[in-house]
Amino acid sequence: MILRIFQVVTRPGKEAAFDRFFHETAIPLMKNTEGMVSVLPGAARAESPRDFAFAMIWRDIAALKAFAGEDYARPHIDPAEAELVESRMVRHYDLVVI
Repeated sequence: MILRIFQVVTRPGKEAAFDRFFHETAIPLMKNTEGMVSVLPGAARAESPRDFAFAMIWRDIAALKAFAGEDYARPHIDPAEAELVESRMVRHYDLVVI
């Protein structure tokens, strides 16, 4: 299984708009994506009001590629969030089951 960590920093002043997008669009989308084993959304905190993240467990690399494309190592975003996001980062790991 693949652990995918996706982090977003919003543009200043866009925190509330991104928070709505995160809860109303991004979380439901990820929860219902084929090949997704588990998704753990992380919303902004008082000390980091512009930071949001997802920790996702994907069944395998094929499922991840079916969702994100062959260029899955680059952070892709929904066009609806493009104007809200200042930066994004994605990392992948082999999941260690303990």
